[in-house]
Amino acid sequence: MSSDLTDPSGGDGFAVGDRIKTYEDYLDSQISDDDLYFLEDQDLAREMVELGFRGRGNALKREDFEFRKRAAETLKKAKTNQAPQVLASEGKDLANFPFLQALAAREKLVREGRLAVIVFIRDFNSKGQEVSGYIDYGHRLKTEKKFDQYFERKAKLLPKPTDLSYYNWDTQTLKSNSSPNFEVIADNTNGLQFKSKRDRKTIVVDPHAPQTDKTVRREIQTHEYCQVVIFDHTTHRRT
Repeated sequence: MSSDLTDPSGGDGFAVGDRIKTYEDYLDSQISDDDLYFLEDQDLAREMVELGFRGRGNALKREDFEFRKRAAETLKKAKTNQAPQVLASEGKDLANFPFLQALAAREKLVREGRLAVIVFIRDFNSKGQEVSGYIDYGHRLKTEKKFDQYFERKAKLLPKPTDLSYYNWDTQTLKSNSSPNFEVIADNTNGLQFKSKRDRKTIVVDPHAPQTDKTVRREIQTHEYCQVVIFDHTTHRRT
């Protein structure tokens, strides 16, 4: 039995539509006017098609037809129900907010998996404590349902103890966690580093260390935070 879900037609004339809804409809579509003229019996003509004596190419068996019909209907339903992707940054007024503009410019690429981004932020939390840390932008986009609150400036994107790295300068609290996209490499002589779980390449965050051709370090000049650095890591091959 064929399991081709990407092309349910299989190149043998089968396509779910208004005309072909049953196996009998499929057999009828393979019968020519000449077949009906000479055989003078539609049931016999259908049987001849099913046995391979009439029709165009190798006729599908009933179970193959039903399988491909279900596959085609599933694909059609999936396309119908597939909602267009809504970006958290879409339609937001980000004028005069360079950091939010930088996040918005990367959101679609990150959501599609074409770009992995680590964001370093140093700023003050609501308690007036200085905090800093490295954030897996893609992971936060995926896990925070109300990420648009940052683009609406109702809340400030700040490092959390659950992020790749978090440090509270007042309480001396230090936390680090690997994410679905990055592995934290903390115990090494070169300082904190991250390894992409997709291509196993290392992201060096030391501004004085040489960067690889896969990672670009960009410091964002903005009034929104004390310091912001974005590390863009591409995992696809360059053409």
